Amino acid sequence: MAEAVPQHLALPSGLLELCALLGPDRDSLRGPEQVAQRKGVKSLSSLEPEVLSVFVPPFVSKEDGAAAGVNCATLGKPRRRSFRKKRERPKAEPWRGLPGGPRGPDPEDVSVPNGVDLLALPQLCFPGGVCVASEPKEDCVHFLVLTDVCGNRTYGVVAQYYRPLHDEYCFYNGKTHWEVSGPSGGAAGCFIPFAVCVVSRFPYYNALKDCLSCLLTHLKFCKDFEVDNHIKDFAAKLSLIPSPPPGPLHLIFNMKPLQIVFPSRADPESPLIDLDLHLPLLCFRPEKVLQILTCLLTEQRVVFFSSSWALLTLVAECFMVYLHPLQWQHTFVPILSGQMLDFLMAPTSFLMGCHLDHFEEVSKEADGLILINIDSGSIAHLRKEDAAVPDIPLLAAQTFVQRVQTLQLYHELDLAHLCASTDLNEDRASRRAWQQGLNHQIQQITVHLLVSIFRDVKNHLNYEHRVFNSEEFLKTRAPGDQAFYKQVLDTYMFHAFLKARLSRRMDAFAQMDLHTQSEEDRINGTLLSPRRPTIEKMASRKSSSLHAADRRMVVSMPNLQDIVVPELPPRNSSLRKMHTSDCGSSHAVLSVAPKSTHTFKIPEVHFPLVGQCVQAFHADCAAQLTKAMGSLPPESSALLAGFLYLRGLVRLTQGQLLGALLDFQSLYKTDVRIFPADLVQRTVESLSGPERVQAERTPELRRLMSEVMDKPADAPKADDRVKHFELPRTHMQLDDFVKRVQESGIVKDAGTIHRLFAALTVGHEKQIDPETFKDFYNCWKEAEAEAQEVSLPLSVIEHLDKNECVYKLSSSVKTNRGVGKIAMTQKRLFLLTEGRPGYVEISTFRNIAEVRSTTVAFLLLRIPTLKVKMVSKKEVFEANLKNECDLWHLMVKEMCAGKRLADEYKDPQYVQQALTHVLLMDAVVGALQSPGAVYAASKLSYFDKMKNEMPLAVPKTTSETLKHKINPSAGETTPRGVDVLLYTPGHLDPAEKIEDAHPKLWCALDEGKVIVFDASSWTVHQHCFKVGTSKLNCMVMAEQSQVWVGSEDSVIYIINIHSMSCNKQLTDHRSSVTGLVVQDGAQAPREVYSCSMDGTVLAWNVSTLRVTSRFQLPSCGLSSIRLHSDRLWCCTGTSIMLVTTNGFVRQELKINENFTEISTSFLGFQLVPEEQLWAACAGYGDLYIWSLRDLAQPPQRIHLPDCSEVNCMIRVKKQIWVGGTGLSQGRSKGKIYVVDTERKTVEKELVAHADTVKTLCSAEDRYVLSGSGREEGKIAIWKVE
Repeated sequence: MAEAVPQHLALPSGLLELCALLGPDRDSLRGPEQVAQRKGVKSLSSLEPEVLSVFVPPFVSKEDGAAAGVNCATLGKPRRRSFRKKRERPKAEPWRGLPGGPRGPDPEDVSVPNGVDLLALPQLCFPGGVCVASEPKEDCVHFLVLTDVCGNRTYGVVAQYYRPLHDEYCFYNGKTHWEVSGPSGGAAGCFIPFAVCVVSRFPYYNALKDCLSCLLTHLKFCKDFEVDNHIKDFAAKLSLIPSPPPGPLHLIFNMKPLQIVFPSRADPESPLIDLDLHLPLLCFRPEKVLQILTCLLTEQRVVFFSSSWALLTLVAECFMVYLHPLQWQHTFVPILSGQMLDFLMAPTSFLMGCHLDHFEEVSKEADGLILINIDSGSIAHLRKEDAAVPDIPLLAAQTFVQRVQTLQLYHELDLAHLCASTDLNEDRASRRAWQQGLNHQIQQITVHLLVSIFRDVKNHLNYEHRVFNSEEFLKTRAPGDQAFYKQVLDTYMFHAFLKARLSRRMDAFAQMDLHTQSEEDRINGTLLSPRRPTIEKMASRKSSSLHAADRRMVVSMPNLQDIVVPELPPRNSSLRKMHTSDCGSSHAVLSVAPKSTHTFKIPEVHFPLVGQCVQAFHADCAAQLTKAMGSLPPESSALLAGFLYLRGLVRLTQGQLLGALLDFQSLYKTDVRIFPADLVQRTVESLSGPERVQAERTPELRRLMSEVMDKPADAPKADDRVKHFELPRTHMQLDDFVKRVQESGIVKDAGTIHRLFAALTVGHEKQIDPETFKDFYNCWKEAEAEAQEVSLPLSVIEHLDKNECVYKLSSSVKTNRGVGKIAMTQKRLFLLTEGRPGYVEISTFRNIAEVRSTTVAFLLLRIPTLKVKMVSKKEVFEANLKNECDLWHLMVKEMCAGKRLADEYKDPQYVQQALTHVLLMDAVVGALQSPGAVYAASKLSYFDKMKNEMPLAVPKTTSETLKHKINPSAGETTPRGVDVLLYTPGHLDPAEKIEDAHPKLWCALDEGKVIVFDASSWTVHQHCFKVGTSKLNCMVMAEQSQVWVGSEDSVIYIINIHSMSCNKQLTDHRSSVTGLVVQDGAQAPREVYSCSMDGTVLAWNVSTLRVTSRFQLPSCGLSSIRLHSDRLWCCTGTSIMLVTTNGFVRQELKINENFTEISTSFLGFQLVPEEQLWAACAGYGDLYIWSLRDLAQPPQRIHLPDCSEVNCMIRVKKQIWVGGTGLSQGRSKGKIYVVDTERKTVEKELVAHADTVKTLCSAEDRYVLSGSGREEGKIAIWKVE
């Protein structure tokens, strides 16, 4: 028999925190008003409500539970607060056991959960007071949100019902208070209201409403003394139902006559939604919804009014969901009773709700409130003089309104063509599915609204120093939107939002931002240069100039209802579903399909609720969960995680601690997001001596215990503060200057900032004063602003590429091709002629042969002139740039050098870096305003000096083989070494987005960072995300939807290719995971073999993520494995072994038998079809070849010219590509050697990188990709011949 759960092991509670029965006090019913009622008086004054009974889990006594070997989850909860109700009691009533069970504690000893104020609860359950009715009224429901002093919320659902008042006795706590003296003749026309309140930690509004509706069907027909027992049974059922974990698994419970569904949250970052999100769209026009959202975003004092108590909470909660992932940080009391109206005098921000009867009273007494009438769909502003509520940004508002119009808000329209359902639960299931789909659409629309408003915030963040440049962000906003942003940026809500952005949280906002990112934004994500409006954007501005004029007129209008939008019905946005094409492509509803959900039916609860019955319920629940897991298809890992979580909880309640830990261990590698680490830690601490010994003998549990127990208990909390950028006020040394420039968002690269520091301190002490920094910063920002205002005529735009940007315009000058302004883009120079604006091509940077700064004579003057000589033209372009000449000379030479480097090394980053240098030169000259300013700016002429100091000499073979270079460290302060590369081919999956079907390049950087490129365009597909914190050693594509990553921390991380999330971890290795290999062939299920440094090799079933076999090699230092002819080849430092998949060593190549004169170790190896083994040794620049037929024969040796070290090698077709370090032109470089496996000769010697080549990977045998060390940190793409 299982042992009881230890008292201090507080398990996650079920749905129920508390259930209470409330109604009028007995004495008030026996007073003069009652007598008057009996004599025919038709009205009574309002009665005072009070708590009559309280039911708190657990509902099985401790003695009974212990005898049955069961202890409910809440037995371990400490007593927090007791409700004591002093009164005369004819007899004691057992509160925690059912009739016939052991007697529980007295009512005065009931422990009340935190956050539930029993003194205030009666007012909230009867917010309109308790009034005796002359005729029976309909049952009604309303909803509560209860907040404790720490801000933690609990949720209440209250059902009110009426019972007749009898002559002889009144209902009170299920007991008769005086003897019956005659036949039971009720007082005609006297009905007393009572309320049942269920309090839960979860906002299950619809589910608990349905539960209470089922309860009321029993309470209406039961006798008075049976009421308590019915409520106890009801509360006991709810207390046994666990809350489903985040994911696709919803729970169903039979409450008779209804099937109650308890939905889960979609993921840990999402809110739990169990209400109809379209209610505000039925009550308000879309423009009004936007006004209310504006009031909340600017943290006004908001009061909802309605004649329906239920709507107050539901509508307020809908708006809380609309704001997600932003969170309301202030007081939230959606229902105020008449006695609580003084709360509205609070000076701070709040969201509260009142009955419509109090509207006039509140509007007269209060000032500075936003009064929202749900019933009429109107908003009243009781504004102070300086407290005007601004409008939401216009373009975002228009898009929102048009998207709301596409929604189908009426279920009846979907049912019009269907026959009537004859099954109540089937009809409810259909309605629920429709509502879930609509809720998903509304969430997509509201999140997209927030993304439209705040998308550009990320462009003004510095992640390294957690700085937000609010002033610069505001400067980029439209004039009509300034008031909105100024108010929002000062709110607590926005500050919390900034914290999440700076922490790179992948919540709903970040995912929507990523999914709706334009191609230009994706490209800009890989660029180092400052952003400027592209020619494509300029063209779009020209084509919509009329719209822009309308926008300038409209943005300053005071009310959103004045937005010009398509005609709408008086209240609702639409009656019929509109096709997205009706709204234009820019306003189409996002086609993000809702995630599929699944249900698990909780077994029946049998009464009486004694220990044996509870034990049977838990056993039945565990058995059903086990059965459900057994029937899951392999790809349903999210469902499996939900089942494991629930079964782990059930086993804990049964006292089966080891079984629960095994479930949680399986959960850990299935979905780490919902892994209950704190609960597992408490469980481990609760293990008895024998249990701990048994757990230590189980490898899986031993690893789990070390994971949860070895983490530091009091780890220092990371500093998550958000700083706003401020100009420095003191002198800055180099390190402080680097930090300040990075915070400003001007440039991040530390090397570039060092050169900027040298430029600004030419001829001065090596420190920068605040005034110089301020002048430089202002010059940079002014140039940025001027670039945003550049407007080219369409006749000029058509000559330029759509992705070109104008980075610099000269003043109007005389040239040999006319008068005008010289314009510089990242690709060319051209002349913007004056008078009738026209385009005159000067030259592309690639075509410039020479740039000179000279002077020409004009009368008695010598005018500085820039001369540009082209390769393909004899004519020289001349421009009398006067005092701008020297600066333009520097800038054009730097751009030419950057372009030449980009062409030579197939690396567009050189052009972007040159642009940054050019713009910094311009800002330095503007800031210094001195004769030596141009000389100072020349310190930034980095590529031009590099060209002069080290003439470019890229070997011809390298240039012909190299196709492209990309920089995964773009945007970082310093380059990061590339540890592992993996190419994954594209797969066309109709369920996924088109870009998910593209091939991808996975790049592992240091400290566990992974960045993903779209291999069809070499743009960033997924910005850096963390996979642990240690160095990553290997990656492999286990199946179409999974990438496995082996780490130094001994964990295998599994990344979902579609969601780009890492929610699964395999923790069976005990040391660094060094190799992963996938079993070839089409057999299913596939297997993956992994190895670790301690010599352990594991075989994994990809579908179940379970270890199918394991073995231990006799030697440690296992660095890699290969699968060849169904045998494993394992490389350790001292030998290479041929091993069967069962672990039997068949052959062994020992290094000390082949290299007796030198001390070295095997670094890596490759197997070729010609039955050969190619190996490299640490510290040597040679390859050694053995025949697989006889490893005892001496190896062939291939010398790699000028190679000092080999780091990696791969086989591609009939070639071996070897990456390492070698000499090129007397300098140490990263080199790649291409060796022909048939001729055994070095075919190519490629000068690949400035730093050593650390990793190689093949892309479909057409290309090879190489990654370099942290000195350069780039990836090169090479063509395979």
